Amino acid sequence: MISRNAKILAAAGAAVVLTGGAVGATQLDKAVNLSVDGTTSSAHVFGSTVGDVLDDQGIAVKPGDVVVPAADAPVSDGDTITVKYARLLTLTVDGKTRQVRTTETTVDGALLALGLRGEGARLSVSRSQTIGRQGLAVSVVTPKAVTVTVDGKTTTKTIAAATVGEALTQLGVRLGKADKVNPPVTTRLTSGAKVAVQRVQTKDKKVNEAIAFGTTKKKTSDLYTDQTKVSRAGVAGVRTVTVRTTVVDGKVVSTKKLSSKVTKAPVDRILLVGTKARPAAAPSTTSTGSTGSTGGSSSGGGINLAHAAMWDSIAQCESTGNWHINTGNGYYGGLQFLTSTWLAYGGGDFASRADLASREQQITVANRVYADNGTSQWGCG
Repeated sequence: MISRNAKILAAAGAAVVLTGGAVGATQLDKAVNLSVDGTTSSAHVFGSTVGDVLDDQGIAVKPGDVVVPAADAPVSDGDTITVKYARLLTLTVDGKTRQVRTTETTVDGALLALGLRGEGARLSVSRSQTIGRQGLAVSVVTPKAVTVTVDGKTTTKTIAAATVGEALTQLGVRLGKADKVNPPVTTRLTSGAKVAVQRVQTKDKKVNEAIAFGTTKKKTSDLYTDQTKVSRAGVAGVRTVTVRTTVVDGKVVSTKKLSSKVTKAPVDRILLVGTKARPAAAPSTTSTGSTGSTGGSSSGGGINLAHAAMWDSIAQCESTGNWHINTGNGYYGGLQFLTSTWLAYGGGDFASRADLASREQQITVANRVYADNGTSQWGCG
């Protein structure tokens, strides 16, 4: 039979055991504070390390994530555990791209952590943009000093532009289709860059050019061998030429012929050349008004100024009234005599060629030709 004292001791021993178990459970249960990406919470957990706490709360961490204290550090009641997830930031600065991992949750914070304060920079997203766990791509264009020369003026400004073309746009420089930019607009902009713009204009103009007519000779037995006669007057043709003029900054630098088109074909002059032998000698150099001329006057030395007004008019048409013209085309003087005709009608009494004779002498010889053929020898007759 168990004594009363023994029962008391047994009960006491059971109490001690129960109390000891309660104390052990209390020591394993810890109250901790959690901060996960800035979101705070509290929890009661069983575990001896920070890693045990994270596992208990279902918080998974990956390489690059920051855990403070470290995952293998012991945990005590009342501790604060901070977790910052790492994000992949694809950062492009002035065309150069790199990837970095950051625990910052905003673009501005990440840039500051990377030492990129970026005052005046142009960003592809807002500075307050949140960086999710999936990461984020950000482009940054930093401000640069650029000197631009255009329209005779030089300007230096600091602007956030990625290329020369963007810089010109921000400076309000409008480019024409033919304008030249050095360096080209696609060139990546660097600080201290110097940009020159040349204003290029092209002007197309149509110009008409004369096409000289030729002479076609035809033999005829109706004229003596020393005679010629214009059967058909020649007519100059017209060629329309398109010319392009290139002007750079107000100065003409080149002229180029783009096209040429005959818009009016020339008409050859037809000249009849006699083949009939002359039966008699050439007319006397002393012939006067008796050659058949009327209404004119004669003077000594064989000069015959009959029809002087008519010959002046013909000379104006044939040679613009230049009685001593010699263009090298085979016709000479104000009335454009062939030398053979000039000599055949006694012009040699005055000069070897018509252009070397005086107006009065040329009219005298013309009156001799007129007595035989009228004005048929002159296209302007």
